[in-house]
Amino acid sequence: MLQKHRGELFLLGGAFLFAFNGIVSKLVLTSSLSALRLAQARSTGAFMILFFLVFLRSREKFRVTKKELPQLAFFGIVGIAAVQFGYFIAISRMHVSFALIIEFTAPIWIVLWIKYVKKRFVPKDMWVAISLAFIGLLFIAQVWNGRTLDTVGLIAAFLDAIALSIYFLMGEKLTKTRDIESLTFFGFAFATLAWLIILPVWNFPFEVFHEKINMQGIFSGYDSYGWVLILWIIVFGTIIPYLCVVTGIKTLSASTSSVIGMLEPVLVGIFAWWWLREAWLPLQILGGVLVLIGIYIADRARLQAR
Repeated sequence: MLQKHRGELFLLGGAFLFAFNGIVSKLVLTSSLSALRLAQARSTGAFMILFFLVFLRSREKFRVTKKELPQLAFFGIVGIAAVQFGYFIAISRMHVSFALIIEFTAPIWIVLWIKYVKKRFVPKDMWVAISLAFIGLLFIAQVWNGRTLDTVGLIAAFLDAIALSIYFLMGEKLTKTRDIESLTFFGFAFATLAWLIILPVWNFPFEVFHEKINMQGIFSGYDSYGWVLILWIIVFGTIIPYLCVVTGIKTLSASTSSVIGMLEPVLVGIFAWWWLREAWLPLQILGGVLVLIGIYIADRARLQAR
């Protein structure tokens, strides 16, 4: 049973860790570290740890052909660094709920690409699944509650959605010829390079590692050093969930994986409710149920497409 649903379990695990990482990241962002610097720290830390893992376990995985190199660079710079960059620009200019909703239009762009560019069969149920999950996200975010749109933020959010679509599609393509561990390593290697160009490392606020950060919510009586939370973000909020998601993409498909990824905002809401005591309204609970139903239908539709 577990082996049969291996891909789904890895994707669920990735969504769980990414969602929990959202709460931990929110704590870190109360310190002197900006959102872009946190993204840089995630990529750089993940790159360094994965380098040593690959170096110690299987050095031949560092070999790259001339054909692979531009594809790996594209995967890392667009699929990883650009997703983080577009998201952070979007949330700096508009409400986070709008940015999140637009980011998770990625499954729609993926299915449109598969149907009209690749000319491949897309089951009708996949459209139903995407629609239900997307409506569920709208309910969770309550986008009608007096939000305002910003042109730059809107453009950044849509570019973020396109970049996320590329991440899933490139992940599906590259896992056919390269193992998951080395693909993730090279992705973060090129993402780290991109961040170093945008944000010179000598200006990094290293003092954040020694700052005491309040844990807030139900743990407001406790503080943690910045380096502890950042290390958690790198290992459990970046390396492990990215490996899980790439494994899921390899096992299932880009379209199904992206729909399952819609579970992340639902889990973020649950963690925020448990840890930070953020309330959930009945309509938001309904939205979470719709997302789960959409994910279930998407997984069934994947079997029809085979």
